[in-house]
Amino acid sequence: MARNVLYPLYQLGNPQLRVFRTNFFIQLVRPGTAQPEDTVQFRIPLEMTRVDLRNYLERIYNVPVAAVRTRVQHGSNRKRDHKNVRLKKPDYKVAYVQLAHGQTFTFPDLFPTKNLSPEGGPADANIRDELLETQRRRASQDPRRGGVPEWFGL
Repeated sequence: MARNVLYPLYQLGNPQLRVFRTNFFIQLVRPGTAQPEDTVQFRIPLEMTRVDLRNYLERIYNVPVAAVRTRVQHGSNRKRDHKNVRLKKPDYKVAYVQLAHGQTFTFPDLFPTKNLSPEGGPADANIRDELLETQRRRASQDPRRGGVPEWFGL
């Protein structure tokens, strides 16, 4: 596994009852450029190796992995604070995981396009029109109040 990682101490007992949790957190990242369908991009800690990532995905998530490529992305060093001291964003490691033969991954569409109503316009337009109509009815003055403002209770 990785260097500079503290693993839990061995304790006596039944091995089936012991659960080891990983010391790493990985992020699934939407790639900036077009990638093949069988390639997935992750942002991983600098201490994590490609072997660690392969074991992480295969053993915890049961994802078949064909290859792992990694690179270190250096953080930007151009920004300055109010004292004109350079601010550096932290470095991070990017991993490109190629899934096994026949496996593909596509990002889910979190913000799908609006559904069209049967009349051909957006379905939200009808709801918006109804809401605007109810607001107009509320805003119109009640003739029974005789010109007294609504905020002035009788």
